[in-house]
Amino acid sequence: MNARGLLLASLILEVSTARAQNLHFPQTIIAGSPFSVSTGGSGSALLYIVGPAQVLRRDVTLGEPISFAAGDLYRAGHYLAVVVQGSSTETDELDVQPAHEAESLGFLAKPSRLPVNVHNGISGAVYVFDRYHNLILSPMPVTLELASTSSPTLTKTVTTQNGLGWATLDSAAKEGAARFTARAGGVSSTRIVNQVPGEPCSISIAAKPVGGRLEVQTAPVHDCSGNPIPDGTVVTFTESAGISQSTVDVPVKQGIASVAMPAIRGAKISAASGVVAGNEIRWDGAR
Repeated sequence: MNARGLLLASLILEVSTARAQNLHFPQTIIAGSPFSVSTGGSGSALLYIVGPAQVLRRDVTLGEPISFAAGDLYRAGHYLAVVVQGSSTETDELDVQPAHEAESLGFLAKPSRLPVNVHNGISGAVYVFDRYHNLILSPMPVTLELASTSSPTLTKTVTTQNGLGWATLDSAAKEGAARFTARAGGVSSTRIVNQVPGEPCSISIAAKPVGGRLEVQTAPVHDCSGNPIPDGTVVTFTESAGISQSTVDVPVKQGIASVAMPAIRGAKISAASGVVAGNEIRWDGAR
């Protein structure tokens, strides 16, 4: 409500002491619906309808019905109706309820990117609105669907409470983009969730001499669902020889990480990525 509306509401509340005798509003109406109000008395008057987000003003003739067209009163909430005739003021009250048909959804999906195989890793919150953007407070079924080309479609149906429906879903076992869709009352909204490989499941390395150095290379690195680890994932190679130790961080390229290290007889070489450690090899100087 704007400043003018707030001032009008304040003044009306201060002067309104007489309950309506000549004004007969319905107790409730549906937002945006047409309706008619019967009146008693006679003569010209001013009608004000003041609510949380709307203020209407009408010149009326008492004794004649007052008609409101579809869309005249469309914001949900509790309203005060006031008839002012000279120094006389009468009031009535009415409630405007949201329409029952969903027209749009407010859909919040998190996160937009996550690893595969995360239990309840994807959450969706759905707010259901009528055509006038009033939040529909009456219970309504909402379906949340996660669909991708590499995994079976996951579906959950929940019932809204106070206009909100909420649920969590597992991310798929295979990587790829998934369509996360919310549906209610014939309308839908879709978000894209990118599911990426998880942490490496195991790391296996092998070494061979190349010139005067050792070429150490991993086998293709996968997560525990068999998805190739994305390029850029860091593998740390460690070489220990006596009291000396050296480490090298190498990004995975095309599923494999490789590095050239000093060929020190008796050195122990290992690799790790995150919390996953691979096998350890001992270089004995053989060629």
